[in-house]
Amino acid sequence: MQTIMGYRRPNGDVGIRNHLLILPTVICSNQVATRVSQSVAESVAIPHQHGCSQIGDDKERTLQVLVGMGTNPNVGGVLVIGLGCEVIDPQEVGDLIRKTGKPVEVMDIQNSGGSIQAIKTGTELARKLKAQLDQVEKEPIPVSELRVAVKCGGSDATSGLASNPALGVAADQLVSEGGTVVISETTEIIGAEHILAERCNTPANAERLNFIVERFEKEVEKMGVDMRGGNPSPGNIAGGLSTIEEKSLGCISKAGTSPIVGVTEYAEPITGKGLYFMDSPGNDVECVSGLAAAGVHIVCFTTGRGTPTGSPVVPVIKITGNQTAATRMADNIDVDVSGLLNGKLSLNEAGQLIWDEIVEVADGKQVKAEILGHQEFSINRIGPSL
Repeated sequence: MQTIMGYRRPNGDVGIRNHLLILPTVICSNQVATRVSQSVAESVAIPHQHGCSQIGDDKERTLQVLVGMGTNPNVGGVLVIGLGCEVIDPQEVGDLIRKTGKPVEVMDIQNSGGSIQAIKTGTELARKLKAQLDQVEKEPIPVSELRVAVKCGGSDATSGLASNPALGVAADQLVSEGGTVVISETTEIIGAEHILAERCNTPANAERLNFIVERFEKEVEKMGVDMRGGNPSPGNIAGGLSTIEEKSLGCISKAGTSPIVGVTEYAEPITGKGLYFMDSPGNDVECVSGLAAAGVHIVCFTTGRGTPTGSPVVPVIKITGNQTAATRMADNIDVDVSGLLNGKLSLNEAGQLIWDEIVEVADGKQVKAEILGHQEFSINRIGPSL
């Protein structure tokens, strides 16, 4: 069994990074959280625009995503910073994250005496947490414990012809090793959802998958618009994609050929083995954030046009089958499989390149997005602000 070096968490889960997360529960505490993170080396903050003026399912989604970011196994410890009067309760967030056994501190700005004192208090707490994380040692971990998400963005004709099928080979390899793969982007499977439904291991999962697609289409209809006005996007069309069906057929190839063993909601924790489908928008940052909150270790992100998107807590591996993009955006691309289109690589060889990168990144290698500090984060919202 192939192994990597990772961090065994108190609840038995495994991390491939050991981040200290500075977590603001509301937009009002973003600045304090950011300043604390800037004061403590190797910590990451997740500023966002939510946390108050939310009710019902919308509030619960924000809570779930924030808690999910804290419980992601790549996070070793968390400092929760609230304002003190928001809808999302900082103590509840902290208590839910503590269930993993990782160290958590909670504070708020109002009871700290304002921003300046809160930054001082937060920095002291964060440094204490960081000292604890520095004592955690790596140990050998089988690759079967990895959870890898497959995502595409800035797609063009080469995505469906090269990078997505190659990623599918690597996805099948991880499933065969006993690991977990997650495909998402509900908007990106429309027109090909019947193919994925046929791959579901139970009628209930197929029914759930179809329900998620139908639910999305009905929500778009309520807005009185046709989603084809935004998907394929102008960039997709300029890159040679003609219809949403063509885009979707290319999109689903990145999940390989394994049966779908689970269908989940946005940011719902992924706890089993095999191939899963998670409901999410196609929006790159909202999708990657939902996957991170669901507990994946790595996101493999194919792109034909090129994109720099990263994540605060999970490495985002950029893969392209477009030789021009690989050259023009060399700062951002980790794996170039454009050799598939000029006969220099077979599909299996291209898949092996991606698999090797997954293993190296899981073992500690930094991806371009990490090196450049790309830490984009956004929560997919359901309801209106109050």
